[in-house]
Amino acid sequence: MQVIGNERRPDWPKLGPALMIATALIVAIRTARWAAKSAGDSHLADVDVELDKEVSFAARVSVRVMHELLRKHAELFPQKVHPVYAPDQDFPA
Repeated sequence: MQVIGNERRPDWPKLGPALMIATALIVAIRTARWAAKSAGDSHLADVDVELDKEVSFAARVSVRVMHELLRKHAELFPQKVHPVYAPDQDFPA
């Protein structure tokens, strides 16, 4: 196969940490004024239905924002150069 050019596209592996950070920031902002909870049972200390709802909401918001930014402003994100290959003459398109 012959390389006929290069194309710059978002570097997907680098977007995962950005998405995680965005989600964590949304959760932190939305829960900043929550009172600290201490559970009596040490086995269930990390179980909080309201926090689970906030995390799910924050993840949905982060993904929606990421999709919109990638659709309209992909150049804002780290880019990677991908080769563009000439079509193989043995197989018709």
